[in-house]
Amino acid sequence: MKEVTYTKKALEKRLDSIVSETLGDIDVNGAFRKTINNPKVTGIAGDVIEKSVLGYDSNSIQEPDIIVDNKRTEVKTTGIRYSTSSLKKGKQSNKDFEAKEPMSITAVSPDKIVNESFENSNFWHKLNYLLLVFYHYDSQSPVKSWEYKDFVVKGYEFHEFSDTEKQALKNDWEKVKNFILDAQKSYMDPTERYPFLGAELRKNLLFIDTAPKWPHNPRFRLKRSTVTAIVQQYFGKKFEELPAEYDSFHDIDEKLHEISDKFKGKTVRELISYYGIKIQKNKDGDAPKNVSEQIMVRMFGGTSKKLSQINLFKKAGITLKTLTQTRQGKRTEDTKLFPIDFERLVSDADFEFSEFSEFFSEKQFIFIVFEEPSGDAKLLDNKFVGFKRLSFGDDFIQDQVKYAWMNTKKLVEQDLLVEKQVLNQKTKKPITNKNGTIRNHVKFFEK
Repeated sequence: MKEVTYTKKALEKRLDSIVSETLGDIDVNGAFRKTINNPKVTGIAGDVIEKSVLGYDSNSIQEPDIIVDNKRTEVKTTGIRYSTSSLKKGKQSNKDFEAKEPMSITAVSPDKIVNESFENSNFWHKLNYLLLVFYHYDSQSPVKSWEYKDFVVKGYEFHEFSDTEKQALKNDWEKVKNFILDAQKSYMDPTERYPFLGAELRKNLLFIDTAPKWPHNPRFRLKRSTVTAIVQQYFGKKFEELPAEYDSFHDIDEKLHEISDKFKGKTVRELISYYGIKIQKNKDGDAPKNVSEQIMVRMFGGTSKKLSQINLFKKAGITLKTLTQTRQGKRTEDTKLFPIDFERLVSDADFEFSEFSEFFSEKQFIFIVFEEPSGDAKLLDNKFVGFKRLSFGDDFIQDQVKYAWMNTKKLVEQDLLVEKQVLNQKTKKPITNKNGTIRNHVKFFEK
């Protein structure tokens, strides 16, 4: 195959000319013609960029696509869309873009990876130098292949990972390699072990995952959260860097243990004072609920108010949840997860690609645990207990989450949403909001 070579300056000029253009307008080589009788063609956006902009045909070889200033460079055409939260607010900016999906990198090849070092691996050769081209996937539901022609190119970036990020990627890659090595050493037929690759490693992979499952040939992917952070940084969003380096979940777990040993038994009030956190007390003279997130950020040496503003936590897809338990170890309230996008719920035909599956497969949770001294105690008086890091396994996702998705989808499709007035538990009369309207809530009711 003939190598395609550019100077960076010449390539930037070519790429600048397609920003704000639609994929259909860019498609001078007729890539969209093949979608006329095949609405499920995959990779059509990448075909357009590769053929009509960069001048080479798509291929499946495990080498970077082009050479830019003598550097082998991998090209990734990446769909981005506005976050659900920004759409609900009705106001979006480029900083609200997030990755549509994880970024596929290269095949997990068991016969090759066991003989590779990280530096000479196909995986790192693909990630060492990246050219990312971003197009706006302007739909919250799946579209036919030919509809991609209306999607607009929003920008491009020559991306290189930092030394710390490279080490994190190396650690992740080595976990996959060691899993395969162990399977080949311990099993007469290692393919019996391979199907557990993604599920068993998910909890401990910081920036990558693998999909699909065996017997389909899995591929290395950058997590959607990792790609989202890269996208948002490109569009100008700033993320805080922690003072210490963490390049594996092992490092994060060790820090969590260290913090727990040091501060266990301290009240929220004491932790706020220790870290000099300024809070705006509510009308009851208590701390706001989000104070626990500020406390954890300070515990890691950060200054931001939210975990999502920390580069490491954003890229790793780590979400913080506060869990308050009674002195008997019982829960005090349920944990909120994510708002349901009902339009997407109805349009998602396959659970594996649903919002439900994505959320539980991709998210890593850290629960910061407190103990309340009594049922009527203020949050300020709750005592810090420690942390629990949690990710969800395939069995839970396929059994519990899939059932919840199927059942909720059925209730929405059958129009079983019911709006009811919220009643005062003592008087049984409707509760009136401050603006004078009756407070309502929406619930599902099965026939």
